[in-house]
Amino acid sequence: MTTRDEAAVKGTGRRRADAKQTRAANAKAVAAAAQHAARQADQHAARGTEHEPPFQSGLIPAPAPIRFLDDEGQRVDPMTADYTAPDDELLLEAYRRMVIGRRFDRQATALTKQGRLAVYPSSRGQEACQIATMLALRDTDWAFPTYRESMALVSRGLDPVDVLTLLRGDAHCGYDPMATRTAAQCTPLATQLLHATGLAYAHRRRGLDTVALAFVGDGATSEGDFHEALNFAAVFKAPVVFVVQNNGWAISVPLSKQTAAPSLAYKGVGYGVVCEQVDGNDAMATLAVLTKAVDWARSGKGPVLLELHTYRMEAHTNADDDGRYRPDSEVEAWAVRDPITRLAAYLRSVNRLDDAAVERVAAAAEDFAARVRSRMNEDAVVDPMSLFEHVYAEPTPQLREQRAMVAAELAAGAES
Repeated sequence: MTTRDEAAVKGTGRRRADAKQTRAANAKAVAAAAQHAARQADQHAARGTEHEPPFQSGLIPAPAPIRFLDDEGQRVDPMTADYTAPDDELLLEAYRRMVIGRRFDRQATALTKQGRLAVYPSSRGQEACQIATMLALRDTDWAFPTYRESMALVSRGLDPVDVLTLLRGDAHCGYDPMATRTAAQCTPLATQLLHATGLAYAHRRRGLDTVALAFVGDGATSEGDFHEALNFAAVFKAPVVFVVQNNGWAISVPLSKQTAAPSLAYKGVGYGVVCEQVDGNDAMATLAVLTKAVDWARSGKGPVLLELHTYRMEAHTNADDDGRYRPDSEVEAWAVRDPITRLAAYLRSVNRLDDAAVERVAAAAEDFAARVRSRMNEDAVVDPMSLFEHVYAEPTPQLREQRAMVAAELAAGAES
């Protein structure tokens, strides 16, 4: 067995072990999420189908972001009673995943400084947005991420090294989209929204109850693809949930230079898409609204547009200097609204979290980061011939010619 073969076998073993551990950790969360969805369905049935606010076609979203927790993590009454608060068990799982997700994010950022990643777009500060969305989905649902959703994909159970493959430059996508029901991370702005809408519509035509959840940033809402996707989804009632993570900046362009709308959620009104705005740093509110949005889309009532107000604590990527366009005072003001700190404060107030539990979660996060670091420090096993896979369903004559040329060059190199 060659060194490359041995490395491949070793890597496969590690991936299987990590996947097994992730599946075991996720099982509890899946059960809690299912119970929460069932509880919401029971409450909606009790109200009656004739009154299901605020998700009614064309309804203007709430005048301020929906929140269940204040900046200190204390419970507050939301401005509408139409959302069901997640139970504490699900929130405890969300806390665990958010802590692990942030540690993964820090580790990935460090890997760029070590030369193991070419670039990394941090999502620190957006943990509630990233984790709550994944908890609201079933395994049979599809996720359509942007380049910033690495934390969300890891939370969904994808292998972290496979997720980072794109950012390391080894392949356009390191995981199997069909097997994971997760589209490749999308670098062009808003193009994945059309893909999500098309898939959701196709599954509905086949009689499936699949929901497609598509992420998009605030800057990408200025792209034509965003508007085309909303219009098509509304007309054909495609079961898709559009999640706008409004983190205030499209690289160096502030939101005020993007739109004059009261909020990005209002962009759904003109297309007849039900919409809502949420405090995206409030994990409880994000879970509550997302759960209802996914249930709404799944039941055949059409798409939903959600705007999650949050903040990007780090630069756009490690190649960006955010100090050139935003003041430190702005970053500091958002730091006090940290989503993990707020959720931890609430869980402590209801006696579901103590110092020992915090230490256990922190230790699990460190272990996770250590395994990612160890595996990323190994040289990737790459096959140049894989360049020609997944290009066309049926290779063109030109592609076959190019493949033969590369194969010949590799054979000649091996002989010499």
